[in-house]
Amino acid sequence: MSIVNNDFLILFGVLLAVVAFLYSSVGHGGASGYLALMAIFAFPVSVMKPSALLLNLFVSGISFFFYYKKDFFKPKLFYPFAITPVPAAFIGGMIPLENSFYKIVLGIVLILAALRLFGFFNSKETDSTKMNIPLAMGIGFGIGLLSGMLGIGGGVILSPIILLLGWAMLKETAAISSLFILVNSIAGLSGYFMGDKTFPTESFYLVPIAVFGGILGAYYGSGYFSNKVLKCVLATVILLASVKLIV
Repeated sequence: MSIVNNDFLILFGVLLAVVAFLYSSVGHGGASGYLALMAIFAFPVSVMKPSALLLNLFVSGISFFFYYKKDFFKPKLFYPFAITPVPAAFIGGMIPLENSFYKIVLGIVLILAALRLFGFFNSKETDSTKMNIPLAMGIGFGIGLLSGMLGIGGGVILSPIILLLGWAMLKETAAISSLFILVNSIAGLSGYFMGDKTFPTESFYLVPIAVFGGILGAYYGSGYFSNKVLKCVLATVILLASVKLIV
């Protein structure tokens, strides 16, 4: 099934904008949400991964721009996550996954993403502790590899880890995650293309929709906007998609 021939394209577009809005508001690109929607609307696996990376690239870039303007970005907190994840994501993008295995792994990742949105991995903001550079680089490599393989930016995994370890405050974490997602998405797409895979050009039709939602979400999220209830709804959708993938 192609994207433009989807009978529920309008509904998909509306939900896509909502996902981009919600994710960008917390400094994420939204790949896990896009993948969940594509799973629910029965998009083929060959379309899901590259499309999610493409949309992720645009929305995470927008999110980073807004958080950067608010002076939440701290370069010294980001560079350990920029050294190892980028080559790892590039390698992951070249690794082809058998469809059933891909769906199971993606389903598990989406469950983690949903739990994150429900608040299970949230921690209270405390004074930041000194970052363990070797540990940060190791974590970054693992997330980068997984990101490239699955077509996600990895922010939904990185954010709770940074907060739980106390390496940054919430807004700083959002800024770090948005740039982390951006560079990982670029690396993942590069690896995908290096693997001689055909890119679904129809995915570009979805970019303006995601950009619209991303701009609004990043604008409010970088300020004081709260969307706790909507995030719980989104988490429910992701959980439904993960069950659909795994079962």
